[in-house]
Amino acid sequence: MNWTSFDTWIVVVGALCAVACTLPGCFLVLRKMSMMGDAISHAVLPGIAIGFLMTGARSSIPMFLGAAITGVLTAVFTQWVSKFGRVDRGAAMGIVFTTLFAVGLILIVQAADHVDLDPSCVLYGAMELTPLDTIEVLGVMIPRAAISLSIVLLLNLSLITLLFKELKLSSFDEGLSNTLGFSSNLLQYLLMSMVAVTTVAAFEAVGSIIVIAMLIVPPATALLLTRRLIPMIVIAASVGILSAILGHLSAVTVPKLFGYESTSTSGSMAAATGFLFTIAWLFNPSEGLLVKQFRNTKKINESVPVEELSS
Repeated sequence: MNWTSFDTWIVVVGALCAVACTLPGCFLVLRKMSMMGDAISHAVLPGIAIGFLMTGARSSIPMFLGAAITGVLTAVFTQWVSKFGRVDRGAAMGIVFTTLFAVGLILIVQAADHVDLDPSCVLYGAMELTPLDTIEVLGVMIPRAAISLSIVLLLNLSLITLLFKELKLSSFDEGLSNTLGFSSNLLQYLLMSMVAVTTVAAFEAVGSIIVIAMLIVPPATALLLTRRLIPMIVIAASVGILSAILGHLSAVTVPKLFGYESTSTSGSMAAATGFLFTIAWLFNPSEGLLVKQFRNTKKINESVPVEELSS
């Protein structure tokens, strides 16, 4: 293959998107709220569509505000439905996010008639086209998606660094966090806002459906390899970056083996995260499935007398 600057920018955008998603994603996994990330990534669509309809253009500020508000409302509505509707929290998530997602799709179809908006782009992303939409920065043409994702990445990193102790405490022990004066609910809503804004920034790059893979799979992979928070965040970010590289490489090389030109880079990135998770699940040195099976087989063989083996 002929590697060009387009390929480099596609990988850079994918890596920025992956790392931006893994930062709040690590805390979602620790809080056992992985499905909440999925819910928010779908439920922010009404906020996006309302921002489009109000401004008549793809303006970042209304998009982010609409996403943040809708993301927090998703968490609030889920708690209300679970508490007052007396249903399981997982069922409450399903009720809230499917309803908001359906409303969002209806509004987006309406918004598409008035603004430059492709509903399929919102759902599936258009990472291959991101190098075409550029902004000049210090004499260098940089994709708009790379700039917006860099800003969101820095914002997420700054918030997590500033509130690391509080987020860590509330993730592992909500009761102790509340006792010490750190409201676990307030921190949860802040985390939901981070997820919502990150999801919007990733829409044009990877789409709302694929972003959930970046939010959850790299942190889940990291959790298989470590039980310490900071190493988990570093490993998750590394898995996200590696997924971006492997995803784009596989998107432009593997289809040619079967007679096709290429395939979706965002889809290949999600598949790459799943592949890396499978590798960690099978070959994790401490808890890997195949490693544990090998150790058990070795113990059984060592416990059987030599005479019995020879017979």
